[in-house]
Amino acid sequence: MSNAGRRRRSLTSIAPSPVSSSSFPSGAREPQAPSQLPRWKFSQVLGELPLAAAGEGHDNGTLQDDGDTISAIEFDGRGEHLAAGDHAGRVILFRRTDDESHEQQQPPSSRAELERTDHAAAAPPAYAYMAEFQSHEQEFDVLHSLEISEKVKKLRWCARPNSSSLCMLATNDRTVKLWKVSEHRSRKGNGQPPPRRSTPTPASLSEIALLGEGDSSVRNGYYYEWASKKARNYLSPDSAEHSEKAGEVGEGYSAKCRRVFARAHVYNINSISNNCDGETFVSADDLRINLWHLEVTDQCFNIVDMKPADMEDLVEVITSAEFHPSSCSLLAFGSSRGFVRLVDLRRSALCDRNVRIFQDRANSVQPRTLFTEIISCISDVKFTGDGKYLLTRDYMNLKLWDLRVESSPVATYKVHEFLRPKLSELYNNDCIFDRFSCCSSKGGDYFATGSYSNTFKVFSRAAANPNGTTLEASANPYRIQSFAKSQGLLSNFARGIQRKGQDGQRSDGRDDTKRNMASKKD
Repeated sequence: MSNAGRRRRSLTSIAPSPVSSSSFPSGAREPQAPSQLPRWKFSQVLGELPLAAAGEGHDNGTLQDDGDTISAIEFDGRGEHLAAGDHAGRVILFRRTDDESHEQQQPPSSRAELERTDHAAAAPPAYAYMAEFQSHEQEFDVLHSLEISEKVKKLRWCARPNSSSLCMLATNDRTVKLWKVSEHRSRKGNGQPPPRRSTPTPASLSEIALLGEGDSSVRNGYYYEWASKKARNYLSPDSAEHSEKAGEVGEGYSAKCRRVFARAHVYNINSISNNCDGETFVSADDLRINLWHLEVTDQCFNIVDMKPADMEDLVEVITSAEFHPSSCSLLAFGSSRGFVRLVDLRRSALCDRNVRIFQDRANSVQPRTLFTEIISCISDVKFTGDGKYLLTRDYMNLKLWDLRVESSPVATYKVHEFLRPKLSELYNNDCIFDRFSCCSSKGGDYFATGSYSNTFKVFSRAAANPNGTTLEASANPYRIQSFAKSQGLLSNFARGIQRKGQDGQRSDGRDDTKRNMASKKD
């Protein structure tokens, strides 16, 4: 599927304010802990836009290097580290710094100071640059005469082997690699380990920043090696030292490629997912899902195979796969027909029988058009933290499913409903094939997904409003205040370009709203 028209943007995060806003509407289900919805505020930007783009405050296509475009982003389970992958095959790591500053603070010395501390709002977490390394390089498949990009498509954190090391999976179109980043302290001079690198403490970045996941332009504010094509002291994966050490990737850190899982996919990998057993993971392409063991690189098990005997009979492809967060035998995967299948790995070696098939049967009774199957394609699948609900994203909506009910979702959140009259134009521009990611908060109370014009939407399971809150990830995020007053969520579209649909003038006589389909948030 095409992702045409992407622009590079700055990585921006939005964090919830400690102060709550207005109460829930009447009839809405109240959450268990807070009785009010949080008010979202801008929190932190990691990286910088070039001066040409930052000076105008918008994306103008003048950025110099497409390799700096962010293609994947992922928090670890505890929110202590953030990983971002880019189109140049690099992985950039950030670590949480507010815990260290909190530990260095002296305890209150007086009762008045203690009372002020009790009433003070908790500061949101802050992150700073940690390290980076080159994960993938551009390759060429001689057998199929195909060039394989070094772009990092997905990142997944693995269980930490010890307190001073981090492990993660990174994949491009064909190869999955297991990386280990370790912290080391060399003794110098007086035999004491060097002090930890002090960095300017930026504003805070909440774990909810993952909700703005997508292709964004991020520049390193601390080291220049991020702006270069390879990380500092980088060693090629083909070198003899690759299995032992990949070079120093940051002050006090080193990265090692521990495993390379290759030559198992004929088609491009679209997703990877860790199993809760801590030993296995799956990699999925358009027609197959393979099960790997983290310690075995020369063998994998094909657990889902949707390739027909005759490719002319192909009616659907796999778009996303995700393991259940607590049951290691349950796996969910979405398809281009709008189905989500839940399979149990204990039933058979080849999971050709489904435990559940989640399909919105209310949409099946509606009149079908040329675009019905395209807009119903599942682009992402995620479980909530408790494992009771399933979150799916298609082009138009974000849907929440109860694992016990497969006939209809328990909630449908409108994301692109206002674009329904323009499906013909979106098809001509290939924008209708754009794919958007989704995610859930740890407690499963908030969901988010991307949209166009550098915006993303946050929804609450407790609120009755299906339209959610629209937030903007840009160099000037406070422009989001204008979205509450306008029905056109894509108002800041490309200057001088007005895309009109093929259905002619609007029935109310007004002209069409300008929309920037280039600035897309996953």
